[in-house]
Amino acid sequence: MSDSARQDDIDDKGAPLIEHLAELRSRLIRSVLAFIVAMVACFTVATPIFNFLTAPLCSALADRGQDCDLIFISPQEGFFVAIKVSLLGGFMLAFPVIAGQLWRFVAPGLYRSEKNAFLPFLIASPFMFFLGASFAFYVVTPLAYNFFLSFQQFGAGGEVIDDLPGAAPLSVVFQGSAQAYLNLTIKFIVAFGMCFQLPVLLTLMGKAGLVSAVGLKAGRKWAIVGILTLAALVTPPDVITQVILFIVVYGLYEVSIFLVGHVEKKRREELRREGLLDEEDDAYFADEMEGEK
Repeated sequence: MSDSARQDDIDDKGAPLIEHLAELRSRLIRSVLAFIVAMVACFTVATPIFNFLTAPLCSALADRGQDCDLIFISPQEGFFVAIKVSLLGGFMLAFPVIAGQLWRFVAPGLYRSEKNAFLPFLIASPFMFFLGASFAFYVVTPLAYNFFLSFQQFGAGGEVIDDLPGAAPLSVVFQGSAQAYLNLTIKFIVAFGMCFQLPVLLTLMGKAGLVSAVGLKAGRKWAIVGILTLAALVTPPDVITQVILFIVVYGLYEVSIFLVGHVEKKRREELRREGLLDEEDDAYFADEMEGEK
């Protein structure tokens, strides 16, 4: 082959790569622009969003007859609180656009069967994240703040809990930093939102053949250790929140086993219809599933 022909062959192979990189760049630019626009929009209403996020704390304080007052402990703290609120709100608002751009980049390279398999997971992922975030905000966060605020103690003008002879009544009440409260609340929301991705991730891996229902059942004890470790790392050091996270995530793990088993059953049925699964393999899978029940 001549040098000119070899060079033409290299150029022909390089053209699609350049086109893919150009398309990837355009998709990333659109995603970033959507995120910036959504972030700016959220920045203009950062105060109402922050007030909404303080609802669990304000409710817990109101039950104790206290005002819901947060403070800034540094001059720049108010600005950074608005930025964090804008980042969180901007990402949530822009996520449908970002997911759409990702789908448009990936979809042309997939077969129709692969598109039909991948699209439900792309839809389920944000749904499960919002479900986990809602669970964290409306269930876990109020319980956590009620637990934390129970360690307050009031002196003069309130309930006296220190009766030691000769000791002056001591007041230890909550006077929180707005940024510290926002950091903890976002940690709850993101942690539970990510943990709720477990069924989506494991089911997708099961569809790709990377995990099996039998393997997930056999790994239950390791899953328990991993979930307990996760609960200790991503939640504050209170038992209530850690127990709730463990129960929820382990429940999702059991749901994942069921979903992966359902995916494997459908795959075996398709192989059986196509004549690609013989009786010996079919009996092996049936015995294996029966033995793990």
